[in-house]
Amino acid sequence: MTPQHLVLVGHGMVGQRFLEAVAEHSTRPWRITVLAEEPRPAYDRVHLTSWFSGTGADELSLCSAAFLDGLRRDGHDVELRLDDPAEAVDRAARTVTTRSGRTVRYDALVLATGSYPFVPPIPGHDAEGCHVYRTIEDLERIRDHAARARVGAVVGGGLLGLEAAGALRALGLVTHVVEFAPRLMALQVDQGGGEALRRKIEELDVVVHTGAGTRSVDTGDDGRVRGMTLSDGRVLDLDLVVFSAGIRPRDQLARDCGLAVGERGGIVVDERCRTEDPHVWAIGECALAVDGRVYGLVAPGYAMAETAARQLAGGEGSFTGADTSTKLKLLGVDVASFGDAHGATEGSLDVVYASSRTGVYRKLVISAEGLLLGGVLVGDTESYAALRPLAISGTPLPATPEQLVLPAGLGAPLGPLALPDDAVICSCHNVAKGSIAAAVRDGGCGSVTQVKARTKAGTGCGSCVKLVEGIVRDELEACGIEVARGLCEHFTHTRAELYEIVRVKGISGFSRLLDEHGSGEGCEICKPAVASILASLAQGHILDGEQAALQDTNDHHLGNLQRNGSYSVVPRIPGGEVTPEGLITIGEIARDFGLYTKVTGGQRIDLFGARVDQLPLIWRRLVDAGFESGHAYGKALRTVKSCVGETWCRYGVQDSVALAIELELRYRGLRAPHKIKSAVSGCARECAEAQSKDFGVIATAEGWNLYLGGNGGMTPRHADLFAKDLDHDTLIRTIDRYLMFYIRTADRLERTAPWLARLEGGLDHLRAVLLEDALGICADLDELMSRHIATYQDEWAATLDDPERLRRFVSFANAPDVPDTTVRFVPERDQIRPARPDEHGHTLPAPLIAGPSLEVRTR
Repeated sequence: MTPQHLVLVGHGMVGQRFLEAVAEHSTRPWRITVLAEEPRPAYDRVHLTSWFSGTGADELSLCSAAFLDGLRRDGHDVELRLDDPAEAVDRAARTVTTRSGRTVRYDALVLATGSYPFVPPIPGHDAEGCHVYRTIEDLERIRDHAARARVGAVVGGGLLGLEAAGALRALGLVTHVVEFAPRLMALQVDQGGGEALRRKIEELDVVVHTGAGTRSVDTGDDGRVRGMTLSDGRVLDLDLVVFSAGIRPRDQLARDCGLAVGERGGIVVDERCRTEDPHVWAIGECALAVDGRVYGLVAPGYAMAETAARQLAGGEGSFTGADTSTKLKLLGVDVASFGDAHGATEGSLDVVYASSRTGVYRKLVISAEGLLLGGVLVGDTESYAALRPLAISGTPLPATPEQLVLPAGLGAPLGPLALPDDAVICSCHNVAKGSIAAAVRDGGCGSVTQVKARTKAGTGCGSCVKLVEGIVRDELEACGIEVARGLCEHFTHTRAELYEIVRVKGISGFSRLLDEHGSGEGCEICKPAVASILASLAQGHILDGEQAALQDTNDHHLGNLQRNGSYSVVPRIPGGEVTPEGLITIGEIARDFGLYTKVTGGQRIDLFGARVDQLPLIWRRLVDAGFESGHAYGKALRTVKSCVGETWCRYGVQDSVALAIELELRYRGLRAPHKIKSAVSGCARECAEAQSKDFGVIATAEGWNLYLGGNGGMTPRHADLFAKDLDHDTLIRTIDRYLMFYIRTADRLERTAPWLARLEGGLDHLRAVLLEDALGICADLDELMSRHIATYQDEWAATLDDPERLRRFVSFANAPDVPDTTVRFVPERDQIRPARPDEHGHTLPAPLIAGPSLEVRTR
């Protein structure tokens, strides 16, 4: 029997999910033609912003060659045509004509054309410097334009708008967000949540304008963006604009061939996702569902793809609406909304927790009967995965709403056992708790990885992974199966247990540890973890012998690898204090080696663009001038920031600079499960931002207040006040013990904030351990810190003194000593930011940013 011809128009996330569903459900082979508009296969748009932080297009890709080969092995004849979108549909002849002029016949046509960004038709909207935020090509254009820009604005304060704002800020631009609604993310969060979100974002120096529209984009004589005029008359001086003011269904193909579309757009489909033409389906953002909505989220699109694939396979299935809950991180701020987030249900009540100090806002919407209807979470979304299924299923709450609304660590614990089997855990793939449990209990799955492969739970946006892990763990334990809690498949011990083994037995190498306490040959998980343990216990230089092979990419060359293949060099500048001679030395090195210089947020100077073979030459000049490694490349203490303290500041009550320098020199080189940052503020005005650090110190008139467990990374969190008015010696002794207890007991790649959050007994237990010696280990902790201080050596200087270590610092293995004269390093591109006058009318210097590449010349 000749296979029928299936044509899929569009290959985004929903189109790819449709192909996967066809592979799962089809009982007959198809001849499949996929017409993709973009020059690459489907990729993950949900995590598109990660492209700016170095995630490559290949890593974002959702369609592998192995998947297409699998379709072919199942009997399907698959052709993926990239960069050749459909331009016309002839429904009578059942053909599609592509941009290249090719005509393709179909028996079934699935439209997955998605949406396009709405650009308001204001004057100047098409000027040079205006962009949209939709594809990888869009991001490339934004990146290239940002290299010669200083100030950018995003029009739109919704989900994608705040993502775009985060990207502009990461690119080094002063960033504005202009939102017509009275609050950010107006569709997802309420007024209180919007205010909390705005405060958190403005703390990141993003300027937010709400309740304001854009009247025009203003341009110069050269046609380039020079500013923006808002509806209230304010004028913003800027040179880059990103429009993220919503999306519109891409339904023009359907309109042109006579298919019905909604009044406000969207291809009309029934509950089977079929259009009025029985041979044509529409799924995803281009479709107008039976409930009259166009869904702009990936989970409803996946559900529609599943429905259409089942229909084509002759099965059952329908799509009548979808859960629009969302959880994401915007500019480093966790935000989530689910269910009836705005309390539209008659008789509903709100239970609210809000803390402007920590930036946490949590609201639960409760029915008159006490059932959970929905909620808004800003700043702390830890319980989202468990709360959302409760709202959808209508299951009675396992605790009072007043207990559940409290942030993690304060309220009632809410785990997977509280959820019914029909609770949807993974909304992206519509996987219920019962299906996950059955995969473990009846399907033989013994790990989260196996459960993901069988059920697809946790393979979408990823917000449910933690809950999936909990369900798998509970089911394995219920079946009497011991749950593996080891570091990886090669070690049954946890990181904390391995630390104790290494410390007590004096193990100095990975091979011995593996032989005596592990199995196999090790992996990318255990090797760096053991390397960190050995380094934290001062078991030799990290580039000596076997240890060198265990290190992460940065540690291999004692420098930060950049996205263009070069390295950055960050000398330590304790407390941010530097002499004029030191500044001159750094400037001369940057000039002589053609390096880009930038003052970091940790009060030191970063030198970008060094080749591997240049690193020892740069270190030699720095070491000779009295500098040492700042460990910016390692999981170690980074910096101890400080304000100017009582020496210069009229508000200062203690010498914060002297203390910051003392702390940084005391803990320099201290290797840990993750990076450690600190700060010392000389008064309560908190100019050093000590409360956002792993440990922070704030001066008082009587001594020092110590704050512990803050993080400014992926999950921003303020530190907790641990002790007040400590004298100098008690402060130092307490920090010593805190750091060593963390290093001794934390998990792999666990920062202090999550470590403290999971520590049984929390802050009270930590006080008992560190201040009262409740575990009787304080002498051990003190000795470990004394050992670190006594054995510290500068890794750069130690490398320079060892010819064997220096052998690894060559650009070409076949030319270790003298560079090959036929190979010349030239700038990949010169990004010269135009000189612009500052607020006082002075002309600012135009920095040159250059990345090395190779120019190969034949003899």
